Amino acid sequence: MTLASPTERKIDRDVPYGLSVAAAWAWRVIAVVLMVGVVLWLLGHVTLILIPVIVAALLASLLEPLHRRLHITLPAIAASLLSVLALILGVAGLLALSGQQLVTGFADMSEQISKGVKSAMAWAEGMGLPIGGSGGGLESMMSTLKENSGAIMSGAMSFSSTATNILAGIVIALFTLIFFLYDGDRIWAFCLRFVPRAHRRAIDHAGRSGWHAVGSYVRVQIVVAAIDALGIGLGAWLLGVPLAFPLAVLVFLASFVPMVGAVATGALAILLALMANGPINALLMLGVVILVQQLESNVLQPLIMGKAVALHPLAVFLAVAGGSAVAGLAGAVFSVPMLAFLNAFVRGLRKEQHENEEADGDSEAGDADRTPSDGADAGVSDGAVPAHEPSAARVSGTGSSAHEG
Repeated sequence: MTLASPTERKIDRDVPYGLSVAAAWAWRVIAVVLMVGVVLWLLGHVTLILIPVIVAALLASLLEPLHRRLHITLPAIAASLLSVLALILGVAGLLALSGQQLVTGFADMSEQISKGVKSAMAWAEGMGLPIGGSGGGLESMMSTLKENSGAIMSGAMSFSSTATNILAGIVIALFTLIFFLYDGDRIWAFCLRFVPRAHRRAIDHAGRSGWHAVGSYVRVQIVVAAIDALGIGLGAWLLGVPLAFPLAVLVFLASFVPMVGAVATGALAILLALMANGPINALLMLGVVILVQQLESNVLQPLIMGKAVALHPLAVFLAVAGGSAVAGLAGAVFSVPMLAFLNAFVRGLRKEQHENEEADGDSEAGDADRTPSDGADAGVSDGAVPAHEPSAARVSGTGSSAHEG
């Protein structure tokens, strides 16, 4: 052990206590921030695996009730496969209906789109842009395409690579989802082996609390997204806006990005109404969008989401903003369920710590209030030491008396 020099001791005495505490906190916070930054940097290089695994975890929390019911009469692997098959069929059905509606809807909208393009060209001519009937604008466009053919081909190759990554991610997510449903308990038990034995029980309870919170969030978010999609889709259909069903599906999917998704899809619905039916219809569609979003924010979120996940709207907004800044669209989608998990996890740890402190306090109070005769009587009344058998206290007392004798 190295003793501090008199100069060092004098410096320590001259430094205020508050400043010493602040400095100690500061370097610890810096160390934690650096560690988090390194972890995020490492995770950024495995997004092809990380994102599908997170998607699989969210889907597993969603399908867990269905899997539990199927597992009553079916083996675990069969229940897992049927749950995943039901998910695939549901998503495929929505996409098939949306694709059919898109094909027929675009055919019906061809005239409106043509009018919109002509109106845009007339506006561009009025602004002096090089678009006209002489074909000069078209020739300029073709020459621009030829000059940038390399960039266009590069973009096409990038799109092909992205499509391949998406397909690989879907396969990884489905494969991981099957095992999360089939063997989730053993996977969690394996993860707990890395936790010290003294803290394993508390981490287990806190982790399960976080998992239940994520499941509640996903299921409630699906209900909220379905109500949003039904409201905007029904309003668009009643107002005669084309592509009402694909628009409803898009609203449903975008609702999983809190706050941002609803605004983006609402703007798209208003734009469709403007292009197809004019400004009056667009204003009516704007009223429908505002009504649905007010219903969500003032009724659905406090009553349904507030009970399922105790998160303040400001926390949700900051989580979405921070997640999108760090990881783009994936960060915006996953930030709120991760925040819900962390919130429930920390609350579970505090609850476990509080229960342990209460149990220790009751035990210490009982030991302090108990007299030697009370201890003997308590042992008899609890059935731990029968009356006709000598207790440990009696044996030790007899031994002590015999020794003194």
